[in-house]
Amino acid sequence: MNVQEDFNKFIKDAKRVLKVARKPDKNEYLDLAKVSALGVLVVGGIGYIIVCLGALIGI
Repeated sequence: MNVQEDFNKFIKDAKRVLKVARKPDKNEYLDLAKVSALGVLVVGGIGYIIVCLGALIGI
């Protein structure tokens, strides 16, 4: 494949994705926001525990 064929394939795939994509409804958006917030809290909590353990050990 050359560059022109790759570019045309990318444009075709991008158009297909945009046709299928839709705006999430309110409930779907809230669920996604809750899961994202929970993930941030979990990762932050793990990081905080690691920092506290490092401070206790003296690293």
